[in-house]
Order: sequence, then structure tokens, then C-alpha cells
Amino acid sequence: MFQTDRARNYRQFGEEHTQLRKTVRDWCEKSLKPNAHEWEEARLFPREVFKQAADLGLLGIRMPEELGGLGLDWWYTVAYAEEMVHSTLAGLTMALLVQSDMATPVIHEIGDSYHHQNYLKPAIAGQAIAALGITEPDAGSDVAGIRTTARRDGDDYVINGSKTYITNGTRADFITLAARTGGTGHDGISLLMFPTDTKGFRVTRKLEKMGNHCSDTAEIAFEDCRIPAKNLLGNEGEGFYYVMQNFGGERLVGALTAIAGAQRMLDETIEWCQTRHAFGKNLMGFQTVRHQIVQLETELEAGRQLCYRTVQLVIDGDNAWREIAMCKLYCGEVATKVVDRCVQLYGGMGYMDECTVSRVFRDMRLITIGGGTSEIMREILTKLCL
Repeated sequence: MFQTDRARNYRQFGEEHTQLRKTVRDWCEKSLKPNAHEWEEARLFPREVFKQAADLGLLGIRMPEELGGLGLDWWYTVAYAEEMVHSTLAGLTMALLVQSDMATPVIHEIGDSYHHQNYLKPAIAGQAIAALGITEPDAGSDVAGIRTTARRDGDDYVINGSKTYITNGTRADFITLAARTGGTGHDGISLLMFPTDTKGFRVTRKLEKMGNHCSDTAEIAFEDCRIPAKNLLGNEGEGFYYVMQNFGGERLVGALTAIAGAQRMLDETIEWCQTRHAFGKNLMGFQTVRHQIVQLETELEAGRQLCYRTVQLVIDGDNAWREIAMCKLYCGEVATKVVDRCVQLYGGMGYMDECTVSRVFRDMRLITIGGGTSEIMREILTKLCL
């Protein structure tokens, strides 16, 4: 029972959510999945996929209609995130989610009409590719350690420094960029809208990754890059707090896709076990296999319910920092465990590169690292729970 069918059992979803799920799943299975091997081998998917996603309304689900969005709530984002796993391309899903749920929500929340018209609206329409520029060689989960600088010079900011592990980084049209405008530690970090056609900007290296091969990940550098001061997003010096707020949505959507991706893989593994025979019976005939599967189903359901509870808190406007950190920690750990067990149940076939579970295994490994490691989530939770 795949995610579209399973969602019928949850009261949060109605007919309109089902229609969105069907739209996303059909697109994934007809237009994306057939190209999975080719795009993974090419280490990149076509730029036109962003436009296709935009035409389906997927790049602005929660954005206002006047900016080209759908004006819907978080439950529609849940439907979108859960169904994207049917593309079997985690890298592509990640790239689109960076566009729709990581690099652009903060523009909507704290940007003005200039930012909305020149950056957010083109991103929602799929006319511009967005990236989020936070991580640096010496500052990953430790955002307060950012060293890239943005120095005010008259009506401009002059930017120097570097970023790494930037999804969409080789072909982004703009970057929602965190840079230090003064001060130390948490103080003095600001967010700026950075167009990548700015003189002095360059992609220094396209990075090769363990998984998520079809998405581009880059090291980028800024050398005396001059951008207008009006490209400052929100208030100068408050960027750290904007980034932390933005991390909430990133981590929640990451947890949702992790559970959905692991569930899809477990569903396929169940089908495999029902047809694969050993010692005169199919694998589901062995108690040890059945017990493993129901244990994994239970842990996935627990993760799903934790995510759904957290989504409702966000919709209600309640403080959900604790629950978001729990989602990121628990769902990431569970999803990687589930896919690992799926490889084991597939046996030798699961180790073959041609088998989908092999790709999902290496792709899923990122979920306990990106957007804040499991270790960082535990440290956050010690402050929120103890």
C-alpha cells in the first residue's frame, strides 16, 4: 500500500489533497521515474523540471496567489513531499524542495515587494532557480561560525568568502545568502538576495557525492562581489534568527520525505519478499522476516504521526521547535534503519547498483546529516526538554 492509498486513513486529508497527490504521483511516474537512471548517470536533471513543477503549482504551494502561488496550507505541502518519492530520485526531490521550502519561504516572510517581484515570483514560476547559501568549509551546523562577509559600502554591499555543499549551486540564478555584516557569533549575520550573475561570483567546484547524484552540489566563492543594499533581506544583523526560523520548515519537510521514502522502499521490499523463494517457500513465510517488517512498519508509523502532530502545531501557530527537532532526529534515524533492513531483505540483489533499494540506501544516508545532524538535534533537544 503506497503513500497515496495510505493517506486515505488519515483525517487530515480530503479529496483536494488526494487530487494533488494523484497529480504529483502521475508526474513522478510518467515523466521523472523513467529517466532516473539516465539523470543519475549524468549527475544532473534537466532545468526544465523546475518549470514542470511550477506549472503544477508545486513551487509555491503555501505562497500567496498574487505571487503565483496556490495559497494553501501545510497539509498540501505534506501531500507534495510524500508523493515526490515516487520519482525514485531523491536528488531531484531535494533540489525542488530547496526551491519551494528552503530558499524561498524566508523571502516571503521577511522580504518586501522588491524581493517578492524580483526573486520570489520568478522562483515560484520556475523561471529562476534558487539556492540557500549558509554552509561554509568551517561552519556547517554551527551557523554562528559564518565567515563570509558583506561589508556596507555606500549603496552597496561588498561580499567576500565562500560556501560549500550548496544544492542547486552550479546553476542557481540567485542565492538566499547568509553573510556576516558585523559583530561576532550570533550577532552580525544578515541575509541577502544574491544574483549569481554578479561580477566576482564563481562556482569553484561541482562536488561528487555518495548519493543524490542527479542533483548538483557546489562549492562557490565571492570575490569583491558588489550588490545593491536593497538586496538586504529583513533587518541587518538579525540573519541568524531568520536562518533558525527557516530551518524549522526545512527540517520538517526533510523528516516527511524521509518517512515517505522509507515507506515506499519497505512497500517494494514486501512485494519482493512475497515473490522471492528460499527453501521451498517465499520469504514472507519466515517468521523472522515477518517480524522485522511489522517492526519497521510500526516505527515508520510512529515517525509519520510525530510529523503530522508537528505540522498541526505549525498550522495552529504554536511553538513547535521541540517537536521539529524530534521529527528530524527520529525520522532520520528510523528511515536510514528501515532502508538498511530493506537492503538486507533483498539479499545480494539489494547490493546491486541496478536495484532501486541500492540507490535509496545511499541517498537516504544524507537525512541524518543535512539540515542539522542527529547529534545537533540531540543537543538542541537537551536545551528544550531538560
